[in-house]
Amino acid sequence: MTYNVVTFGEAMIRLSPPNFERIEQARSFDVRVGGAELNTAVALARLGRSTAWVSRLPHNALGRLVVHQARQAGVHVEHVLWTEGERVGLYFLEFGAAPRASGVLYDRKGSAIAGIKPGMVDWSRVFNGARWFHVTGITPALSPTAAEATREAVHMARQKSLKISLDLNYRAKLWSPEEAHRCLHELTGLCDVLITTEEDAEKVLRITGSDHETTARKLADAYPNLQVVAITIRENPLVWRNSWTALAYSRGTTYRTRTYEVEIVDRLGAGDCFAAGLIHGLLDNDVQAGLDFGVAASALKHSIPGDFAWITREEVENLLRGGGLRISR
Repeated sequence: MTYNVVTFGEAMIRLSPPNFERIEQARSFDVRVGGAELNTAVALARLGRSTAWVSRLPHNALGRLVVHQARQAGVHVEHVLWTEGERVGLYFLEFGAAPRASGVLYDRKGSAIAGIKPGMVDWSRVFNGARWFHVTGITPALSPTAAEATREAVHMARQKSLKISLDLNYRAKLWSPEEAHRCLHELTGLCDVLITTEEDAEKVLRITGSDHETTARKLADAYPNLQVVAITIRENPLVWRNSWTALAYSRGTTYRTRTYEVEIVDRLGAGDCFAAGLIHGLLDNDVQAGLDFGVAASALKHSIPGDFAWITREEVENLLRGGGLRISR
């Protein structure tokens, strides 16, 4: 089996109290599955691309829950590594409302994927016939051996002539900016596409600009291997209503797209969905299409509960054509 896109990283069980409750109030939790790289694979599969997700899970009911939901969403999971006696990471999500922001509490230390080491995955076999490899800055933050395994995967992807994308996705609860810089500076220098926010570019890669375009151009200048730099842009007037867009910079040209006013049902996974739409366009060598698809698809994701983007390509194309909010009958 060959794939358009391979992703690599952790998926967790997400537990959310209902009705905007605090965790301390909760008597029940909504159960979902999510993780940045899996979310991206799901969104790409929903857009019609063949995707595989590589990870490491315990051979128990929770590990099977993760795999079953990934498979249900159309993602190939035959390269997931199974282990005994370890755990799936958890995270608890409290939904906020202004002036209280939403918040995440992690319970992921020592998860099975943190124990992954170089040599465990046969990357040559995984990448055989594939076109693209996607990873984020979360995976190498999980443990020193996970960082080494990420480097191994990136180097093998380069040997196999895959395009490689990196979403910085800095997580302050996992490592410091200094630790992130040491690892992700190296990985950025090996990738073809970088996805980030201005904030993460400053914290992790120590690059700032007077505006988004300047930041993107400085990133491209600092890392000449990068063919595309994409920056997502979120304005937050309210917890549940945002302005959402992005820009891309490629070979001296800045690409822009529409700004969407999004009413947020669930914003987790929106950035991962943007990455999927961008990759979708770049697989056809079309930066503008990738930017348009990424922002439109991720705007739709804001309206869907859970981390996964349960969207269709037709819905994204309808939104790009200016589709309205009348009931579809």
